[in-house]
Amino acid sequence: MTLSTFRTPVEQRYFEDYEEGAVYEFGEEAVEEEEMVSFARRYDPQVFHTDPAEAAKTTFGGLVASGWYTGALAMRMVVDHFVSHVASLGSPGVDDVRWPKPVRPGDRLSVRVRVLEARRSRTKPDRGIVRSLVEVLNQDREVVMSWKGMGILRCRDASPSA
Repeated sequence: MTLSTFRTPVEQRYFEDYEEGAVYEFGEEAVEEEEMVSFARRYDPQVFHTDPAEAAKTTFGGLVASGWYTGALAMRMVVDHFVSHVASLGSPGVDDVRWPKPVRPGDRLSVRVRVLEARRSRTKPDRGIVRSLVEVLNQDREVVMSWKGMGILRCRDASPSA
């Protein structure tokens, strides 16, 4: 796999800067047990996320992060490094969210994004649609979470022939 580099910084990036087939890797975020457990106690209070002693008795054999916590950490990296800071018009949603491996305290996560499709809107030529596969990797480069997302971005040049 060949990694790509954006030619335009995230603060100046528009639809035209997202190339179909490009693959980007970025970020590193340490999974801190206290923050992980605090998140789970508030939003996903299952014992394998919140209680080390009870988590040891589960199929996981110890604490694991809520998938939603993993997603929150990943989303921060995606926003910091991939999503345009000037042209993003949001996202109508994500598909195919998966958590193939557990995330544990002390893991170090990074993100890989592959642009699956980049096309100008047929009905609104001032914007484009970028579909991406987002994979969250642990320190061993194993995929621990993935999703397919769609972003809508303003075009630098609003003419359809650009």
